[in-house]
Amino acid sequence: MDAEREVLDVLARNAREDIDDIAAQTGLDADAVAAAIDALEADNVVHGYQAVVDWDRVDEGKIRAIVEINVELDRETGYEQVADRIAKFPAVDALHLVSGDYDFAVEVLGETMQDVSRFISEQVAPMPEVTQTVTHYIMETYKDGGIRFEDGDDDDRLSVSP
Repeated sequence: MDAEREVLDVLARNAREDIDDIAAQTGLDADAVAAAIDALEADNVVHGYQAVVDWDRVDEGKIRAIVEINVELDRETGYEQVADRIAKFPAVDALHLVSGDYDFAVEVLGETMQDVSRFISEQVAPMPEVTQTVTHYIMETYKDGGIRFEDGDDDDRLSVSP
């Protein structure tokens, strides 16, 4: 798993690296890198490769929200069953079982705030196990997927006025 871990570290930083570049960074040969990637995909460790999008820079971007969900479970229903139902919705970008004051943290994408609100009120809140939802709309994203979003102005000097 050491070789696979090294490959994972490189892929997590940049999934577009080609096999030869990963081999150079890890000290493995290209065949070992290819085998590690194949094994990671076959074992469902790597589930896909995605671009990290700064939706604020797209003309018709997406509205993002983080939704706190509290649930009440019974003998027949566990967190896995509730998570399976929530995860099936296309609007759900990420779903996490968390510790603390609520049970699930859900990242939701929509075209408008109304889309997100409607999704939560019509699809999630009516689920029998759901006892409470709290929606937090994301106002600005500074870092996502380990990538820092910057405005492109690299000059960190303070301006001086006479």
